[in-house]
Amino acid sequence: MSEAARVIEHPAIERSEAHAAVHAGAMHRRRRRLLIGLGTGLGVAAPAGGGYWYAVASHYVSTDNAYVGASVGQINSQVAGPIAEVRVEDTQAVRKGDVLAVIDPSDARLAVARAEADYQHTLQHVGQYYAQHAVAEAQVQARIADVERTADDYARRKSLVESGSVSRADFSTARAAAQAAEANLAAARQTLAAQEELIRGVGVGDHPETLAARAALDKARLDLTRTVITAPIDGVVAQRKVQVGQTVQPGQSLMTVTPLAEVYVDANFKEGQLGHVRVGQPVTLVADLYGDDVVYHGRVAGLGGGTGSAFAVIPAQNATGNWIKVVQRVPVRIALAREEIALHPLRVGLSMTATIDTRRVD
Repeated sequence: MSEAARVIEHPAIERSEAHAAVHAGAMHRRRRRLLIGLGTGLGVAAPAGGGYWYAVASHYVSTDNAYVGASVGQINSQVAGPIAEVRVEDTQAVRKGDVLAVIDPSDARLAVARAEADYQHTLQHVGQYYAQHAVAEAQVQARIADVERTADDYARRKSLVESGSVSRADFSTARAAAQAAEANLAAARQTLAAQEELIRGVGVGDHPETLAARAALDKARLDLTRTVITAPIDGVVAQRKVQVGQTVQPGQSLMTVTPLAEVYVDANFKEGQLGHVRVGQPVTLVADLYGDDVVYHGRVAGLGGGTGSAFAVIPAQNATGNWIKVVQRVPVRIALAREEIALHPLRVGLSMTATIDTRRVD
């Protein structure tokens, strides 16, 4: 390159380097301002966040380990017999008193007829006790008359036997008759006492044997009514196992009725979250079914008596040498507002997110 070209190019290089230096300085100042702004923002946000956590957030505990539950009505057979009708299906809504199933009542009706006959027979049998008591009283009076008669006869012969007017044989016969009359009177009195014990303080209607027969009749009638199986609560039928023609036994499970209007939530909080949780504190809940658009309100109804692992089928043996500390959870029962459940029904087992306000107790 010639000397003239280098002279012409030099000012251009100087201008480029000067421009780069100016740009670098501007970038440095901009980064410095950003860092200063970021530091200032953090300096303001940190106390604000800490203040918010101390004043507000620290008074709330939340968990998504929460599920809908209900006191399910278990429908069991109370009498034995074949199923004649099944009037409901799974998922069907029922009201308290609705007929769910019917057991063939033939055997139960026969049992009622037999119990009624036994009751009438018992009334007759107990009536005989009172008649026998009257007979025993008459027997005592008759034996008293015999004693008086034989005693007089014995006394007369005793006074005459010394003079020879009465033979020794007649005297002995009179004495034996008097002794026999005394023995018969004692036996009659014992019979009367036994009859009195059978009826003492009671009438025919409230005699123990009558009451037992009446109880057997009432039981037979009750068993007849139990052949018609009704819903004990309002709810939805689930787990229907019974079929027409199936012979069931007392205590056999037939189906369940879930009271969806009375569901609750069991929220399993970590043990470190429960320090300030008390019965009656307000709770807000969100169901995965509806999302954040629907918020339920409730209150803490109670805390479980132990952790989930403590009541497990195979509880953890923490005394073993290979123990590893695991954060435990305690179930918290949450009662829900009935009107909100009516607007947005829930189902047993649905997932929920529960947040408790530990600042106050309703």
